[in-house]
Amino acid sequence: MLLLDSQAGLWVLSDSPRLGPRARQLIETSPAVHVSAASVWELTMKAMLGKVDLPAGLAGRLEEQGLAILNITADDAEGVREFPELSRHDPFDRLIIAQAHRTGMRLLTADRVLLALGRDFVVDASR
Repeated sequence: MLLLDSQAGLWVLSDSPRLGPRARQLIETSPAVHVSAASVWELTMKAMLGKVDLPAGLAGRLEEQGLAILNITADDAEGVREFPELSRHDPFDRLIIAQAHRTGMRLLTADRVLLALGRDFVVDASR
């Protein structure tokens, strides 16, 4: 199974060429592809601040693309402890990587900080 971070989710929605061929193959062959409710929250906040242009009904649009919304649990929130090296990194990214780790999903991201962790379940969305 696969979890897309916020950027990768946007790339899927817009069919962005920034989404790499390996990432596209992973999405196409994964039995289930998820986007965290944390990403919906983060992107909604960014849209409210004028930092990103989003379609109305983001969660529905993601689901129309065949992506499942992954709800946030208290265990996910506590799972950020597994990544102390990210204590000063974006809180949404910390939650999303914790969710991927806890659920055994691969995380598709273009975030250089997350990719630099060297965790085998974190995959570069631009490749």
